[in-house]
Amino acid sequence: MASIYTYDNSKTLAHGLAQYIVAEQDKALEKGKRFNIAVSGGSQLKALNAGLIQDPQFKDKIQWSHWHVYFCDERIVALENDDSNYGGFKKQVLDPLLSVDGALGPTCYAINESLVGLSENDRVAAEYESLLPDHFDLILLGCGPDGHTCSLFPGKTHEYLLQEREKRVAWCHSSPKPPADRITFTLPVLESAQALCFVAEGASKQPILERVFEGHDTTLPAGLVTEHYQSSVSWFVDAAAVKDVSIKKETYSGN
Repeated sequence: MASIYTYDNSKTLAHGLAQYIVAEQDKALEKGKRFNIAVSGGSQLKALNAGLIQDPQFKDKIQWSHWHVYFCDERIVALENDDSNYGGFKKQVLDPLLSVDGALGPTCYAINESLVGLSENDRVAAEYESLLPDHFDLILLGCGPDGHTCSLFPGKTHEYLLQEREKRVAWCHSSPKPPADRITFTLPVLESAQALCFVAEGASKQPILERVFEGHDTTLPAGLVTEHYQSSVSWFVDAAAVKDVSIKKETYSGN
């Protein structure tokens, strides 16, 4: 079964998430010299800032120079655009690290910005796929109010993305949530990851998490990933997101 960790508020969730990420980092570095991690955008980035940057407990435990950071999905926009997931990560993690004395930052992999706006979206996806490692040690996922994760959306319009088995990165067109054009990891990337971790906060997520945890609803991409890869899946949620949802309430205690 997937592990579900519940916290009273954003601060305690960020602390638990950071503890989990450091544990996955350490497991990866016991086996090799790099930690391959993929992140999502949105509120997850604030949790990374609070846990990995602001929380002093983890300052000396994060080996940033061994981190190789990728993006689960990306909006096909300029990197400084407010919608860019890379841009959000830079603001929440990379820029604050510059003010930390002696800190070495991670290696980050962004889309080819020179192709933005040229109607070369399949090429943007293919080039990003060429940057991916053989496997990921950890993929941090979000969950939208519609049950999407990465830019894998529910419904007929986007079922081609869930059916894709050859491409590891695909162009998501006509996204129901702007910007319309994105690239996204496909299911084979998630399937091969060592660990998958969803982060979801707020009352707006409660209806969809009820469908994921109680209804085991695989019509929702987040539910499909949770059910199909459950031995690799963890969820970090706040109390508001799982109010009245029948789950065991526990926090992450380490491996």
